[in-house]
Amino acid sequence: MQPAFPETPPPDADAREAGRLLFAQTTEFLKGVVAMDGLPPADRVEVCFAGRSNVGKSTLINALTGRKALARASNTPGRTQEINFFTLTDAFYLVDLPGYGFANAPVPVVEKWQRLLRAYLTGRPTLRRAFVLVDARHGVKPPDQEIMAMLDKAAVTFQVVMTKTDKMKVAELEKVMAGVRADLARHPAAFPEIVLTSSEKGVGIETLRAIIAGIE
Repeated sequence: MQPAFPETPPPDADAREAGRLLFAQTTEFLKGVVAMDGLPPADRVEVCFAGRSNVGKSTLINALTGRKALARASNTPGRTQEINFFTLTDAFYLVDLPGYGFANAPVPVVEKWQRLLRAYLTGRPTLRRAFVLVDARHGVKPPDQEIMAMLDKAAVTFQVVMTKTDKMKVAELEKVMAGVRADLARHPAAFPEIVLTSSEKGVGIETLRAIIAGIE
């Protein structure tokens, strides 16, 4: 019997090719936004990447786009303190959200960008899916639950993407996955499949590209 929230299966040939063609196009950094009035026009499909500080959002975006330094990656928690927009052709925005949870920044700064994060997630009409990144070594933590609840309230579909799966043994990963599935069962906005990735090894990148290419 297949468990609830199974791993997303590999894409078929057509979906894989659609993903390849989309991400073969040029992805460019558009702007960093620090307030809602700085958002670009809501004129295309938008997907965002959310996750705790240092979960690997920037690294994953770089792997998806094939651009090593498109999104800034850092070992310093909380470096991304604004909403970063990237254009993928004229049909998509890829959005790198500020990391939530622990951040190496003054409390007022953290509170400011957390407010911005909440406002964006609840007020962006063209946001089609949020990819909530969860570190495979740690599973779902309270800050993840908070953003999932926020997405439930906003009726924004979110899909969990497990990162750094190459750091785990199979049995350990299965144990973490069981906990993640139990957590997701409580969230009505959760998409019913989980994507397993490793940016370092290229695991799940084709799958995620195909998923994004299929979003309208």
